Amino acid sequence: MERITLDGIALTLANPVELPLKWVGQTELLKQLLAAWMVIDERDIPFSPRLIGKPGVGKTTLAYAAARHLERPVYLFQATMDTRPEDLIVSPVVGPDAKIQYAGSSLVSAMLKGGVLILDEGNRMSEKAWASLAPLLDDRRYVESIITGLRIQAHPDFRFVVTMNEDASTFDIPEYIHSRLQPQIYIDFPDADEELQILKENLPFAGTRILKYVVDFLQRAHAADELYSVRDGINIARYALKMMHATGKEPQELFPLAVERILGEESLRYIRPG
Repeated sequence: MERITLDGIALTLANPVELPLKWVGQTELLKQLLAAWMVIDERDIPFSPRLIGKPGVGKTTLAYAAARHLERPVYLFQATMDTRPEDLIVSPVVGPDAKIQYAGSSLVSAMLKGGVLILDEGNRMSEKAWASLAPLLDDRRYVESIITGLRIQAHPDFRFVVTMNEDASTFDIPEYIHSRLQPQIYIDFPDADEELQILKENLPFAGTRILKYVVDFLQRAHAADELYSVRDGINIARYALKMMHATGKEPQELFPLAVERILGEESLRYIRPG
């Protein structure tokens, strides 16, 4: 891990992440996110967009793909209801010499390195945690660490994006934060062709027949407004493939079993009869 010194205080920075994620289809959404991050004049600043959608529609994947498109280091912070302001900024840790040291969060690391911070599931955080980010999300672009007394300014190349599950808000986001998290980019379930592309990208070893079973199942579930996602479809296909290798049976025999084991008996209603 890299160590830097700010105003006489040493900080250990977090490492960027490398994720096996690739955005497939829906190129318009990628363009919308990249446009939000653009700076078109020296008096302009980038937006801090929020990506909203049901679980599993690819919000984090979209954010990661956009960051890689910019060729910036990517940092990820998983928000929880227990996230504290110091977790977001600088935390004290006990070093090997039993002395207090300071660790910069993935957010602060992205700010200092000119990277992209993906704040995952931001609507799980409390208002107190969000309040610590208010000056970062407007034209001030800094955070303040109460623990160290540091004011940390964001690098000009720093970009921020937050993902929010449409159906899982632990806390209401205060209006003064909502107004800073613009624009709102909504991600819906992909259409059948895009869903098949995503499955092929994630399961290159799978035959087309089993993937088409999965796509048909998912599209019928989407039409009924179920929350089953491509992620669920990938798991169904993977389990069916493993069972095929274990038993030698055909995909059509094993598909209902895989669906039931992954999503439960109630999900069987979305398998096309015959």
